[in-house]
Amino acid sequence: MDESQATRAQYTSLYLSVLILASLCLGFLLLAPVDALAQLIASFIVLIVISLCTKEARHTQRYQFYFRTIALVLAIALTARYLLWRGIYTLSYADVLSCIVVWLLFIAEIYAGVTSVLGAIVNAYPLTRPLQTLKEVDPATLPSVDVMIPSYNEDAAILEVTIRAAKMLEYPKDKLHIHLLDDGGTDEKINAENPVKSAAAKARRHDMQALCQRLGIHYHTREKNEFAKAGNVNSAIQNTHGDLIAILDADHVPTTDFLDRTVPWMLKNKKVFLVQTPHFMANPDPVERNYFTAFSCMPSENDMFYGTIQKGLDYWGSSFFCGSAALLRREHLDLVGGISGESITEDAETALDLHKMGYESVYVDRPMVSGLAPETFDAFIQQRMRWAQGMTQILLLKKPYKTQGLKWYQRVGYMSSIMFWLFPFARVIFILMPLAYLVFGLQVYQASLLEVIAFTIPHVVGAYMVSTMLFGRTRWPLVSELYELLQCMFLLHALVKVLIKPRAPSFVVTPKGESLDKTYVSPLSSVFYWLLSLLVIAFFAGVYKLVTEPLLWELTVVVMLWNGFNLLLLLSVLSVLLERKQVRKQARLPATNSVVLHMENEQGWVGHLMDLSLGGAMLRLKGEGTTVSEHAVLRSWSHALNRYVNLPVIVLDFDKKQNTLRVRFVPETEEQKNELVAFTLCDSRRWLSFQRRRMREVSYWFGAKHVLGVGLKPVYLHTLVLVGRLARKSGLMASPVKDKQ
Repeated sequence: MDESQATRAQYTSLYLSVLILASLCLGFLLLAPVDALAQLIASFIVLIVISLCTKEARHTQRYQFYFRTIALVLAIALTARYLLWRGIYTLSYADVLSCIVVWLLFIAEIYAGVTSVLGAIVNAYPLTRPLQTLKEVDPATLPSVDVMIPSYNEDAAILEVTIRAAKMLEYPKDKLHIHLLDDGGTDEKINAENPVKSAAAKARRHDMQALCQRLGIHYHTREKNEFAKAGNVNSAIQNTHGDLIAILDADHVPTTDFLDRTVPWMLKNKKVFLVQTPHFMANPDPVERNYFTAFSCMPSENDMFYGTIQKGLDYWGSSFFCGSAALLRREHLDLVGGISGESITEDAETALDLHKMGYESVYVDRPMVSGLAPETFDAFIQQRMRWAQGMTQILLLKKPYKTQGLKWYQRVGYMSSIMFWLFPFARVIFILMPLAYLVFGLQVYQASLLEVIAFTIPHVVGAYMVSTMLFGRTRWPLVSELYELLQCMFLLHALVKVLIKPRAPSFVVTPKGESLDKTYVSPLSSVFYWLLSLLVIAFFAGVYKLVTEPLLWELTVVVMLWNGFNLLLLLSVLSVLLERKQVRKQARLPATNSVVLHMENEQGWVGHLMDLSLGGAMLRLKGEGTTVSEHAVLRSWSHALNRYVNLPVIVLDFDKKQNTLRVRFVPETEEQKNELVAFTLCDSRRWLSFQRRRMREVSYWFGAKHVLGVGLKPVYLHTLVLVGRLARKSGLMASPVKDKQ
């Protein structure tokens, strides 16, 4: 029995006892038929208790379990009370169209309530495992490890960095084998009928073979491109023999302690088939870059999943494989025929297949692999479409809610992860439903203002309080709504295709390392312009309804506020659709290393780093500088290599007032290239420090002000683009912002 099982067994009986007691106490209070005023008073008392419990849960370790449980039960009770009230008292309609929209909205609310409850259960008690190490393990007893790097069309420069880092992993070299799995140079591609594609495949195979030979690793390819990444890995598994298999995406650079921190869990428990670690993104995604410009001070989308949700899933024994940054046991993979390939999310599917056989997974919450987030909004949507389609395929084809062999809590874990990706259906309904009432006069929500305040508001506030308790450090207010709004229209179409033909979707590689040499409006902007137009029409229709139908002012005001919230969010996302020019190829991340800069004139400068990337760095010198030579050598301690490194640099700019220096790394020898990779990308402590720096909780008002404040600024740029389009059509002028449409 591992830590998660022991902890779960220790608290399950307590959890159930508190749950039953709280439910009995609340049963009469929240589920009894009372009028709106009595409900408002009861809900107000409950919200006060939730607020106190969530506050204590964040600050009191000893009784955290009890406070979290009480807060969750109370919030779930408010949600149940709201849905019962909606179902019993508000679903009235006078015609067929009203019936349809009323039930569509109610079903969307039920979906939101169910996913909220599942998420609360899964993330109630996130498990933080102690760090393990191989330092005291006899190297002779260690299992052999095959590090597999699947590749399709990634640039050789990206692959070279990953390979160099993999070769520097702290592990006995005679038991460490690095493999590049090239799916871009298969026999099928080389023998393609299209001569251009055939030549490109031959050139790629030649380049990849030369890269592997130069770096001293193994090259693999196969005959046909069957089953995408899963087929690529399975082909290599048949031609390798390591006891353990580490999988790294082409752009996923491991830190030197990756195996040192993951292999011990395999040695400790022979039933463990998977040790998953976080995917740390070393660059902002399009939302973070174009919208917030706060990559280093605000938690990212990844932080919520890997910093909270995976730890919650780990507690319930259902943390799953995420495709990369993971260690798997070969003998367990052999039992299910390798990586599963029935869906296009082969990673989660593989974990499900092994979990139902009784094998266990471990999640180690330490960032030890850095990767690249999609650079453009188009690539971002492609990635999310694959995830949404793949998880829906698992729901339809694997049916985890009734899969034999899974424990009840594992079913809850998988269903929570899968149900989330159905959000486009509910989100689109929530966006468009105000139009049904304001524009077409359909009765979508039959309630007075007092009833909304008594039933709806407490449910929303209670859900927010619990969400803050569970995700406060890894998700700022309104950010989830923003991400869902950006994705919903595109994912909705993708999900409908899966529901019609569950086996139809094919694996699409997410573009990485794209160049953004100019600022332009995303080609995907048009759908948001249409949505904005509809919501603006709904706003003016609401004003007209207030004037012409004063007796319905309460309901009209409620729906207009709802529409106004959607409108503000939709206006704010325009910032994301403005793809901003990106000068640097690598994102600079904060760094604080002490350095010595040796100039050509033999003068030495002492200072410290301010930011760092594989391409260059900024440092602040101590003392007052006078002259700086163009070429220099940067000397600093590398925790990854446990020694000093000397890196040649070219000085790009020297600010005498600030005493700051910008430099570009120019490694010349193979050793210097390895040292540069190790120094910049292979120290997990740097990633851990960076994560802790931006994982901070903020108030709802601060988060909302931040989201809306930074989002409304670029609206005028989109206006100029639209004016420019009209002008170009009439031959009057050119657009002031480059438009790729």
